[in-house]
Amino acid sequence: MGESVRGIDREVLNLILHASRSTHPDEFAGVLRARRGVISEVLFLPGTLSSRGSAVMRLHTMPIDPGACGTVHSHPSSSTEPSEADLVLFRKFGAVHIVVAYPYDETSWQAYDHKGNKVSLEVVEGAAGEGDGWR
Repeated sequence: MGESVRGIDREVLNLILHASRSTHPDEFAGVLRARRGVISEVLFLPGTLSSRGSAVMRLHTMPIDPGACGTVHSHPSSSTEPSEADLVLFRKFGAVHIVVAYPYDETSWQAYDHKGNKVSLEVVEGAAGEGDGWR
């Protein structure tokens, strides 16, 4: 499975928070990419469908990507707890998943592993701008 994910770049977190606020009250969703163990990019897949109750990504359209490490999506409520549908997705794709909840600030998100267990990610500065070396 490669190097474990231990952090997220602050710029990427800010992008996720902004995208979540911009789509509210609909959900937002994307694929996370990691570089050297730090989430450094979010991929927005074409054809993603968003509504108040869900965001559906067409993962089958995504090319093979060694940097892809999991998913991110928003909840228009104040809960970051994953739904049953979220847990199914977590088990099928990736090692780390982020759920962002209203009001979409730096305190309203939580990372989970592929089993739905909470994990801690360090927020780091400047990883998004580093060179190559995915995953």
